[in-house]
Amino acid sequence: MSSLTEKVRAAAGSVMDPELRRTLGELGMIGAVTAQGSSVTVVVKLTIAGCPAAQKIESDVHAASAAVSVVEQVTVDVQVMTAEERTELLSALRPEGPKHNPFGPGTLTRVIAVTSGKGGVGKSTMTANLAAALAQQGYRVGILDADVYGFSIPALMGLAPGGVAVKPTRLDDMIVPPVGHNVKVISIGMFVENANAAVAWRGPMLQRTITQFLTDVYFGDLDFLLLDLPPGTGDVAITVGQQLPNAEVLVVTTGQAAASEVAVRAGVVARQTGQRVIGVVENMGPLVLPDGSALALFGEGGAESVATALSIGQDKPVDVLAKIPLSLGLREGGDEGMPIVLANPADPAAQAITELARRIVQSGPSRAGVNLGVSPR
Repeated sequence: MSSLTEKVRAAAGSVMDPELRRTLGELGMIGAVTAQGSSVTVVVKLTIAGCPAAQKIESDVHAASAAVSVVEQVTVDVQVMTAEERTELLSALRPEGPKHNPFGPGTLTRVIAVTSGKGGVGKSTMTANLAAALAQQGYRVGILDADVYGFSIPALMGLAPGGVAVKPTRLDDMIVPPVGHNVKVISIGMFVENANAAVAWRGPMLQRTITQFLTDVYFGDLDFLLLDLPPGTGDVAITVGQQLPNAEVLVVTTGQAAASEVAVRAGVVARQTGQRVIGVVENMGPLVLPDGSALALFGEGGAESVATALSIGQDKPVDVLAKIPLSLGLREGGDEGMPIVLANPADPAAQAITELARRIVQSGPSRAGVNLGVSPR
């Protein structure tokens, strides 16, 4: 029969680190556990001093330990890892070593780059809601906000309270992304002084930033990594194509001809770097009015035009994966940092995005025969 200290250690060790998304036991964050009668003391070793998740970790360890039978009093002694312990932890988290891109060719993570030909078509809102919908369906999801000039993902994912983005945690040379709505998020907006700061960088700086996000940020094991690309076909799109030729590209447009014509170019550039266009989404579709009629404020048919143009010369046609109607709730959710797929699943826009997530999941490649790097004993 397990001793009381062993039971408490197991309970405390099962607590999940809210940032690293692994148990404290796996991370080596549970230190000594002592018991005197029905009173126990649990040592918790935080990764760094001033860890933003310290209060939650302490609270969760206290609750888990107190739930063990016989225990009547719990003391949580919060300490900080030594440099040697932190080095050991980082080596376990990144066995390939630093500066390794875990999302390149051969990855088991599906990398989906969300792009558009022009700004203002709802690409970022689509990325945020699609990520939330995938996470709600039980998948491990991350967002890399590659729209360096027009970053908006932190606010859309509820990670910019009061207009100030939550800062990532730094563990030596590793960056741990904040989590919003069960999605891990990284954005240049988390590193600037304030939400109104302007980023005025040339190509080399943009390339370095995207590369650093891919190599230095610890996303852990993901099912999906979504990239919110800037509109158009500039430096970032080319860099992503070079770093992630295995990425699948989702093109967002509206029904307006001016948006759909330039959206085709974004898909063409993606193909030139070896990426595959998985489909087209038409956003800002007809708005249903109180009398039941529909107002196509931004026109219709743009997605079909893009899909037809991108299908030319391809073995498999490019499909229109979804049409998202104009929705007041979709806009309000973006302003409030609450994706509509979570805030109001019954909204027509939320239903369309949730179905888009299902279609993307179903369109994935088969994993049969893939070497997982493990072998039976």
